[in-house]
Amino acid sequence: MSTDEPEEPAMTSLTGTTTHRHQPDQLDQPGHPGHPGHPASFESDAPAFWRAPFAAAGFREVGFVLSGLPVAVAGFAFAVTCFAAGAGLLVTALGLPVLALLLAGGRGFGALERSRARTLLATEVTAPAPVRPSRPGFWGGVTARLADGAGWRAVLYQVLMFPWAVMSFVVSVTFLVTGWVIALYPLYHWVFARYTPWPGMQLFDYSEHGVHHRYFVTSPFQIAAVSAIGLVLVFLTPQLVRGLTNVNRLAIRGLLGAR
Repeated sequence: MSTDEPEEPAMTSLTGTTTHRHQPDQLDQPGHPGHPGHPASFESDAPAFWRAPFAAAGFREVGFVLSGLPVAVAGFAFAVTCFAAGAGLLVTALGLPVLALLLAGGRGFGALERSRARTLLATEVTAPAPVRPSRPGFWGGVTARLADGAGWRAVLYQVLMFPWAVMSFVVSVTFLVTGWVIALYPLYHWVFARYTPWPGMQLFDYSEHGVHHRYFVTSPFQIAAVSAIGLVLVFLTPQLVRGLTNVNRLAIRGLLGAR
């Protein structure tokens, strides 16, 4: 005689509650909107407006912009130099290896950008598949490199994002420094009267129709107003920097990721 026994649950804890078998979390999938690298997660990953100037994520994004300028200069110089040399040598066989070097170097700079995006922007981008020559030998590797679409996209990234990196650096540093310098003016306004011939911070100095116009920030109301303007810039700067780095996120995903 057979007896039917009820199936045991997947796992039962000592308290009597049932723990179901682990299912892969969809948030861990790169294509899911909750994944840090997904464009829809840009705003959800952003710190609150009032905490943004002091949040670690904001400092990392500023670090991305500041460190991006030397990387962009090196990548742009490498891309332009190798492309010009390779194109000029195409009349000989030496041009093809130089262009292959250009694409290999472009992939290297692309890997650096993906690493910076992962560390500083919380944006994970899957690397493209490695180059696999279809035939052995030196020229087999060269021709495989020349047919590497990911390498050409990486070179395009270095060229297109160079002016963006310069502009992002200048704008971010200008707003960051200006905001904090003006916001902290109440702490050092006394320096002008003690160590300079000015009674306070000078906003403008010009002559018109024989009249010399000079304006200094000296009264408590003026000092407070200037500091308030600085605080506005301090809190707006992280939003500006995040908007700039969102362009980098999209460019990295579009040009440096796997297809």
